[in-house]
Amino acid sequence: MQEIGRFLIILSVVIGLFGLLLFFSGKIPYFGRLPGDIVVERKNFTLYIPIVSSIILSIIISLILNLIKK
Repeated sequence: MQEIGRFLIILSVVIGLFGLLLFFSGKIPYFGRLPGDIVVERKNFTLYIPIVSSIILSIIISLILNLIKK
C-alpha cells in the first residue's frame, strides 16, 4: 500500500512540475527555439516540432526521477 502512495505522490509532483513548465514556457525565450527544433512556416499555418527541446526535457525528467528513486 505504501508503494502506491509513493507512486501517486511522485506522479503528482511530476504533473505539477510539467504544469509549471507549461505555465512559464512562454517566459523562457530559448525553450522551443533551440538548434535542432524544426519550424515550418506556411501561409496558413505554423508547425513547431521541438525535437531537441523534447530530448533535453526528457533527460532532465529522467535525472530527477532517478534522484528521487534512490
